[in-house]
Amino acid sequence: MAGGLVFCSGQVGIDPASGALVAGGIAAETARALENLAAVLAAARLGLADVVKTTVYLTDLDDFAAMNEVYGRYFVAPHPARATVQVVRLPAGARVEIEAIAARP
Repeated sequence: MAGGLVFCSGQVGIDPASGALVAGGIAAETARALENLAAVLAAARLGLADVVKTTVYLTDLDDFAAMNEVYGRYFVAPHPARATVQVVRLPAGARVEIEAIAARP
């Protein structure tokens, strides 16, 4: 936390119960990463509606449409600002990682 902002480290699609990357491809990984991000925010007494900026890291930009479809279910208008970049590798062999900045109301 800094001032009224909460900076959340990137989350990947690891199931916290098993410690393993979820199966099911980019859509499943995106959903799990966003659920993990929501849990981090909840620990700071915030929610996804408090997010003002995200950065999405993809290992393949061809996965953008599938990621974006899932992402759109978690964030409603006004949507947070977002940057999406392609990277060579992510932790645990993940295909997507999402980090966020949230603002305290």
